[in-house]
Amino acid sequence: MVNLKVQKYQTTIIYLLICVSVIGQNMTREQYIEQYRKDAIIQMHKHKIPASITMAQGILESSNGNSRLAVKGNNHFGIKCHNWDGKKIYEDDDKKNECFRKYENALASFEDHSLFLKKYNRYAFLFDFKITDYKAWAKGLKTAGYATNKKYADLLIKLIEENQLYELDKVKETQSILTEFSRNVYLHPNRIKYVISKEGETLLEIAKEFDMRLWQLYKYNDIEDEYELTKGEKIFIQPKKNKGKVEAHITKNGESIRSISQLYGIKLKKLKKRNKHLSGYEIKSGFEIKLR
Repeated sequence: MVNLKVQKYQTTIIYLLICVSVIGQNMTREQYIEQYRKDAIIQMHKHKIPASITMAQGILESSNGNSRLAVKGNNHFGIKCHNWDGKKIYEDDDKKNECFRKYENALASFEDHSLFLKKYNRYAFLFDFKITDYKAWAKGLKTAGYATNKKYADLLIKLIEENQLYELDKVKETQSILTEFSRNVYLHPNRIKYVISKEGETLLEIAKEFDMRLWQLYKYNDIEDEYELTKGEKIFIQPKKNKGKVEAHITKNGESIRSISQLYGIKLKKLKKRNKHLSGYEIKSGFEIKLR
């Protein structure tokens, strides 16, 4: 497995909990879940492994699909070669230049992950747990030695609960994936529910889907009439908060007060009031934005 140091895990998790945003070409956590949840559910029905566990491991081991192993080798679970006859990719881990399995696509990685857990006796006891008992599975994976990080089980459980991945375990048939679970609803670290916009849909369609008024989406997301929605936007379906979880944000090029408001789940008017000293200034890299 990819046994990263505890400090690296902590840094990654803290960052992802503070904000879920697109940086360059990186995949966000929401995008990763949206793209691969179907594969995780299929694996659950085929191999009896909780989809929530598969998704959480994929998120953690591949850094939301952005790790070099995932990008260059389609290896989403950090599985090392272990008598592997297929293609290989090399990466520094516990030792320098270690051998990892390389796959043709992500689906092959998901399938091999399932087969890997079923192949080795040390994981056999996991299949005695209920498919919905993600906590037992998470702790069992740590006990079986899937990773050396002492907090591995806690990290998996937190990912599952923060992103409501346990809902994946409730999908009873693979045919129902696109109907019963067609839309993910996420929980922002600032405790606000939101969705990710799909290609071609409108705010009115989202409002109808959640039995909301259109003006509510405008208000909750600090946008004006006739706003043109683009794919991949974070759309809050609950009011944002008056303040953030952290004290301040250092701006980057291309950001705006509203984008920062969306990033941290803070009402735009509260953010402006808290940062009157920046009134009239063009937001450039290096400004400190007070969030609390």
